Amino acid sequence: MKSERELSGKTVLLMAIATGIIVANLNYIQPIEGLIATTFQVSKAAVGVVAMLTQLGYAFGLLFIVPLGDIFNRYHLIQIMLILSILALLSAFLSPSIIIFGLASLLVGITSVAPQIIIPYAAFLAPSLHQGKVLGNVLSGLLTGILLSRSVSGLLGSILSWQYVYLIAAIACTILLGVLHLYLPRDPRQHQNMHYGKILASLPNLLAKEKHLQGAAINGFCLFGVSNVLWSTLAFYLASQYHLGSDVAGLLGLLGITGVLFASIIGRMVDTYSPRMTIGLGILFSTLAFIIFASIGHLFIGLIVGIILLDLGTQFGQVSNQAIVQSLSLKASSRNNSVFMFSYFLGGSLGTFFATFAWSRFGWVGVCSVAAIFLIGALLGHLFLKEPKKLQRLS
Repeated sequence: MKSERELSGKTVLLMAIATGIIVANLNYIQPIEGLIATTFQVSKAAVGVVAMLTQLGYAFGLLFIVPLGDIFNRYHLIQIMLILSILALLSAFLSPSIIIFGLASLLVGITSVAPQIIIPYAAFLAPSLHQGKVLGNVLSGLLTGILLSRSVSGLLGSILSWQYVYLIAAIACTILLGVLHLYLPRDPRQHQNMHYGKILASLPNLLAKEKHLQGAAINGFCLFGVSNVLWSTLAFYLASQYHLGSDVAGLLGLLGITGVLFASIIGRMVDTYSPRMTIGLGILFSTLAFIIFASIGHLFIGLIVGIILLDLGTQFGQVSNQAIVQSLSLKASSRNNSVFMFSYFLGGSLGTFFATFAWSRFGWVGVCSVAAIFLIGALLGHLFLKEPKKLQRLS
């Protein structure tokens, strides 16, 4: 049974803030890619590979670390991962070369998976009829962390050496560690007598058995891939088209506040109507965004409107898919989340890689073409893979 008395409004807020601070580590690199290339005297494509390594590291952390949430005490596991994340951030701050920085970025990705332990923990503690609302609130913290990380990184990169972005991130995570140690609810579950190898071996079986999980994984792969297509190349486009720097790239990230404001509303829509409908809206908004980028992206107003639509589409997809995944099984909630988020960030890392490659060869047209491929995949998955018309909450 869930411990509903443990999940107060303050606890939900703390979980939302924690997910935002930690997930921010993955996105600090995006607005400062040009600065990193200049510092290490490497090509922008090389820095794009490093950005991909961060996302790829996160994907593998999701695959190999997050399932531990079904075995070990989540209260302790979250704090252990936060300590490792702090060490990885300090390594990035001190990196003397692009190779060392690339390895540090990989470790930043691997160790920043605590939000994906917190999310199923919040769903576990939430009253069953309000899981969508709780997840929407926690995920609004996640999106806030993503958009503020771009803004903070871009602004700091314009006034300080970009390395200090990682030092400040390490300090923020250290403060968060102390707060979580004091105020995060203790995990009421007993230690599960399950072997780690069997846990990992069960992941393919979960994906094969859960048709709804398959649909969520494909949709998350495509929609987050589309999001990263833009954010991994926006700084390059701004410099080329408008001769603007990392500070503007960071400020544009603030436009994602639209998605944050709608997160709780999206969660209630999922509870009231169906995730299939809200996922369809996510695909629609993301498609409209890239139609605008491709047609009038050379106008600044086009970028602004497109970014708002894209972040809104990403949030619709994220909240809806998480609601599906967390409704499947209590005992396997961390493993289901691991499968979904591995696919999610694998899509993000490939979106980063192919968009950066396309930019270096074909410019903005190439970037929009890569997005079109991901969007077609999202639409086909939505049409042909199984997604629930209505969620059946587990308690």
